[in-house]
Amino acid sequence: MYFDHAATTPMHPLAIEEMAKVMANNFGNPSSIHSYGRHAHAKLSEARQKIAQTLGVAASEIIFTSGGTEGDNTAIIGCAWANQDKGKHIITTAIEHPAVLESMHFLEAQGFEVTYLPVDHEGMLDVEDVKSALREDTILVSIMFANNETGNLLPIAEIGALLADHPAVFHTDAVQAYGKVFIEPKALGVDLLSISAHKINGPKGVGFLYKDTKVKLASYLHGGEQEEKRRAGTENLPAICAMAKMATYHHQALLQAEQLPYHEWTEYLVAKLEQEKVDFKINGQLTSKLPHVLNLSFPGVDNQLLLMRLDLKHMAISTGSACTAGNVHPSHVLTAMYGEDSAYIRSGIRLSFGYGNTFEQIQAFTEELLAILHQLQA
Repeated sequence: MYFDHAATTPMHPLAIEEMAKVMANNFGNPSSIHSYGRHAHAKLSEARQKIAQTLGVAASEIIFTSGGTEGDNTAIIGCAWANQDKGKHIITTAIEHPAVLESMHFLEAQGFEVTYLPVDHEGMLDVEDVKSALREDTILVSIMFANNETGNLLPIAEIGALLADHPAVFHTDAVQAYGKVFIEPKALGVDLLSISAHKINGPKGVGFLYKDTKVKLASYLHGGEQEEKRRAGTENLPAICAMAKMATYHHQALLQAEQLPYHEWTEYLVAKLEQEKVDFKINGQLTSKLPHVLNLSFPGVDNQLLLMRLDLKHMAISTGSACTAGNVHPSHVLTAMYGEDSAYIRSGIRLSFGYGNTFEQIQAFTEELLAILHQLQA
């Protein structure tokens, strides 16, 4: 039973079918001028157009990348390098994904100044803190659309409105939110937006970066003239086409207002924990959040032990971002919310639902979780 869709998702059969079809029939290089290349380029353009339609932007504003990490690095470092003549101040939050935070650390070593905004005990950012941090030399604001550990939706529209009269570029890491909620960068005032295909039941190793036409970016990949000279390297056409297939698939589901049962599953699990009088805390909000992510802490219970006990029952959960798995450090997100000494930090787990999950699985998981907690909290 796989409940770690925020880390990665299983590929959808439609994505696998599309990828295999392109591999078999469109092996040409999209940059070649002969018929094989032209056919491949036509498929690339079609995929770019489909993805652009899901965001309501121009196809020319989509840059294909290797995933969310490259998208974040390109947006943040590329923007900083291209605009450092205007200033060297950047604003972000303390709860960003490591791809953003490590990009910030890299720029700090190059002389840039970064302000890391705090969040409250519910993991929410105060827009007034963004306003207070803005300066004349602020060239970039990078704030995630939704947090990958708590699922909290951050106030992107309000921040976009705040920046409407400021020259700073606005970037958002939308890797967790894309395909789950409607996102229209133009309406939100977002200039740069990073996406990864493997979070929407597509293949790993591919993603895209939305870049508003007016934004200047310096490239750090040097080579060919692919992606209109914005990102060198032959495009991964089969993966891109599979990503476009899933982008359209999830966007159509949103347009048709298909109601997935994740809210009901969360309510069921929380109600069972309350009925059994388990000592627990919900980390983050239950209202302004992604419906498929639930973060819980069980004071006095080591989350690594809990994860292993569940894994022995073939139930997969997470204790935080998959990109920091294997380390011994507590969640930087929960630390930002509660402080370093909180009992909630080392007992936090993340459940994230998705394609393939059923209510029967949630019932079985809840029963097993309760049995383990009664032992560990006895």
